[in-house]
Amino acid sequence: TQHDLTSILHSNPFDIAMALSSLRRFVAPQPLRSVALRSFSSGSKLKCVMLNAARLDFDGRMNWDKCKASADMTMHDISATEEIVGRVQGHDIVMNKEFPLPGDVIRAFPDSVKLIAEAGTGYNNIDLDACREKGIALCNVPEYTTEAMGDYAITLIMALSCSLAAQMKVLARGDRKYMHQCHLGQLHHFEIQGKVLGIVGGMGYIASRISAKALALGMRVVVSDMPSTPLGMRECGREVVSFDDLLASSDFISTMVPLNKHTTGLINEACFDKMKPSAYIINTARGPIIDQAALVDALRKKKIAGAALDVFGEGSAPPPPLPDDSPLYDVFNEFDNVILTPHIGWQRLEARQRVVDMCGDNISKYARGEPMNINMETGLPIR
Repeated sequence: TQHDLTSILHSNPFDIAMALSSLRRFVAPQPLRSVALRSFSSGSKLKCVMLNAARLDFDGRMNWDKCKASADMTMHDISATEEIVGRVQGHDIVMNKEFPLPGDVIRAFPDSVKLIAEAGTGYNNIDLDACREKGIALCNVPEYTTEAMGDYAITLIMALSCSLAAQMKVLARGDRKYMHQCHLGQLHHFEIQGKVLGIVGGMGYIASRISAKALALGMRVVVSDMPSTPLGMRECGREVVSFDDLLASSDFISTMVPLNKHTTGLINEACFDKMKPSAYIINTARGPIIDQAALVDALRKKKIAGAALDVFGEGSAPPPPLPDDSPLYDVFNEFDNVILTPHIGWQRLEARQRVVDMCGDNISKYARGEPMNINMETGLPIR
């Protein structure tokens, strides 16, 4: 309605981003090439090519039996962009973990390819317009890393609350002052019970698990979501609040939104200005959600107490690290209150095996003619 649109236009960037994603559901889609559903007899087995198996199986500990039971698998540890079109020839399914599949590559796929099976949650690495044009379906695995990511977010909260990284950095450079004086001086060291965890985009699978773990530890959990989501307390214990209220009230802020053109740079200078000087920012989702320059400035000006970052680029495989000239690498001196890890939140053994098995399940569903879990008209997950 006109009233709703006027409200949206006066909202903050997060609300606008979420609203635009929601409104897409109601926009009449352009004519698309039909995305085929195929059913195969027991004597006809799908052919699937895995482009970058080493992204999941970097230690050789994965069992691929479920995938192999569903399709004839061709496995490549690593694929360069220029090798992809050649490698997908004669295959029905392309399996991929985070590697960019741009439009020009997908448009060059043979007509045999009817499904891209993303072995992960995010699929911003895949050109959806090209998939629509080619009639290629898409599926992902949204829940495989729910436990692992929940564990990791809580691990980072606990580490930040007791200055664990700062203590270890001092010891690593040969300074034993904390060992000798048997106290931490001015380092932060506090209980998390009663503290507020704010989750930006906090109604999804992973965010729900983080919330449950935080609530079990006695934290209060507030979340922001789309403008259409009613504010207030939920039975699960999460309280839905506005984006601005979340920024102002949280002791820890975790970003859990997908990366798209609306969420790139979502956490910016204005957001850091609204946070408590005692607050910590945690990003285990996608790097560009946080404006890196604004983050460095906020840390230098003590607008916030610290940060924990597990992601830096857009999620390509492997995801790009911080640029070599980033000042955040100075974790021993200027940024001893920063934790940097190389996109490891999802990499626990059980989570990696789970995503392999669930990809096998998705392939089996496709073979039976069942619809996939991404709506190709809207580009949104089917829940």
